[in-house]
Amino acid sequence: MLPIIFCLTILVFGRSESAGILYPRASESRELRTLDGLWSFALTNSLVNRRAEKWYRVNFKAVDDLNVQSMPVPASYNDIGSDADLRDHVGLVWYQRNFFVPKSWNGQRVWIRFSSVCRAAEVWINGEWAVSHDIGHLPFQADISSLVKYGDENMITVSVDNTLLNTTIPQGALQELSSGRIKQTYNFDFFNYAGIDRPVVLYTTPTTYIDDITVATDVGGTSGFVNYTIAVEGSDTVTAKVSLVDKTGTEVATDTVLSGTLFVQNANLWWPYLMDPNPGYLYSLQVQLLDSSGSLVDKYSLPVGIRTITWDSKSVKINNKPIYLRGFGRHEDSDIRGKGLDLPLIVRDYNLIKWIGANSYRTSHYPYAEEIMDLADELGIMIINESPALNTENYSDELLENHKRSLTELIQRDKNRPGVIIWSASNEPRTQLVEAEDYYREVVAHIKSLDTSRPVTVVNYQLPDEEYSGQFLDIASCNIYFGWYTNPGDLDTVVADVIAGAKRWNELHNIPVIVTEYGSDTLEGLHFLPVYIWSEEYQDALLSKHFEAFDQMREEGFLLGEMIWNFADFKTEQSFLRVGGNKKGLFTRNRQPKSSAYLMRKRYWALAQSLDNADVPDDLDGYIFESSIAKDEL
Repeated sequence: MLPIIFCLTILVFGRSESAGILYPRASESRELRTLDGLWSFALTNSLVNRRAEKWYRVNFKAVDDLNVQSMPVPASYNDIGSDADLRDHVGLVWYQRNFFVPKSWNGQRVWIRFSSVCRAAEVWINGEWAVSHDIGHLPFQADISSLVKYGDENMITVSVDNTLLNTTIPQGALQELSSGRIKQTYNFDFFNYAGIDRPVVLYTTPTTYIDDITVATDVGGTSGFVNYTIAVEGSDTVTAKVSLVDKTGTEVATDTVLSGTLFVQNANLWWPYLMDPNPGYLYSLQVQLLDSSGSLVDKYSLPVGIRTITWDSKSVKINNKPIYLRGFGRHEDSDIRGKGLDLPLIVRDYNLIKWIGANSYRTSHYPYAEEIMDLADELGIMIINESPALNTENYSDELLENHKRSLTELIQRDKNRPGVIIWSASNEPRTQLVEAEDYYREVVAHIKSLDTSRPVTVVNYQLPDEEYSGQFLDIASCNIYFGWYTNPGDLDTVVADVIAGAKRWNELHNIPVIVTEYGSDTLEGLHFLPVYIWSEEYQDALLSKHFEAFDQMREEGFLLGEMIWNFADFKTEQSFLRVGGNKKGLFTRNRQPKSSAYLMRKRYWALAQSLDNADVPDDLDGYIFESSIAKDEL
């Protein structure tokens, strides 16, 4: 019999919970303090009893029999230790630290905001419950003004439960081993990292404050339109000043209403990387609330990119120009930190993305950190933004509600981002099951009820004639592994199989197609002549065969993009199918190139030159025609 493991399965609840989830920014009216750093961390096998004893009110360091250790925040906790108990732990862990609240904050609203906790979190301030949340990779916050002591030390305690069940997002199950240990099982192919893995901040707002901003942009000729709606909490007697400011600090448009349209002549449009000499152009939407005397009440600035997205049965266009996605599936994954926010790694990854000539990626298989998304907007990298629901099966009403809630939170967080061009409802769900029809009808309808400005997809591994989600989608996204999981080693079958599979999606549903995954595991430094699976030569040969298929489909006009799996190697659960993790990356886990990275670089830059008239790097000029792109296309 499995022992009881406490698992949160509730909505986001908090004291004076805010409807908006704006990224915390300091301003003339707002102060910001980070709680990142070393927290006290407790891992124990009697967590349920401890919680029943109001353990969240106890100072961890004052308990003799509790093994308290230091734990960095943000970080996943699994790889910080030196034993398997921490790495493979299932159930609750506890975090705690003290923090100081300035006396000057008294009279303002004080907020606690978590950018992400994986997975279910419950938060206490000074022993009093503050907020709960049970979806990983997404932010949550609460007004804790009535819980903190001003001009004094305060204590925050957080429980984190990584348990996955049939109704959680994502799904999982518990298994009792013969040793008596409880093991978490799941059907997705990446490690179930857990912990407080993104920043934690305290910030203030006035009692009347800007709660949310929603922006939708449009383009007409050389002009741009910024449609905005501002939600205000508190007094309804304030007035507003809304300004759009360009990169030079010049105000280009202004208004005094909370919902309106700003008109921008000769607008600098937001363009993807390599589609324009000035990609990723961002304005600043500066919102000020003013009282009856004209004094500032609250101010918030939101980055805004002016662009429009349209789509039809063959293409997606940005600013009326067709796009072709060349990119990757990716993971937030690194040594030691796991899925914890890692700023040096983030910058390194974007440097590699630009080096290789890619213009896009998918946030497989969960929402990425807001800092990662910020850089995508600034650099002009297009994003397929994916829900944390993946490999869904065992469909139920409770699962559906949790899935829809994850999408609500995702869209609420990222609705204003110009780089987000497609919503992905799920990765590789079991859409061959007949109950998937009603399920994904509701899921897609839910997305469209929240945002109609972007197309919707489901990333499918099922064959198009044998699944039930495609009829509801704007774009077909398919994962295909010919030459690897199907017919491994048979390179001569790849081109025809890829074309037949992807083309059928377009024929059946009359929608454009993205190949969102393809590739092979490759062990760095393994070489074979002739080519043989797992070698670097095999990965190069397999990619080249896919390039042939992609070029044929591009000529037919329905292929929207190609995304190799994966950008970099990443950790998975232990399996005899995996040598230390999934090795399908173009780069190793520590971001060094395999031979396929150089091959892909020639491919992507050839596409950039052919399709977007981009200037190729000097070190590629002169041999870029070795790419599979025909010379007469360039």
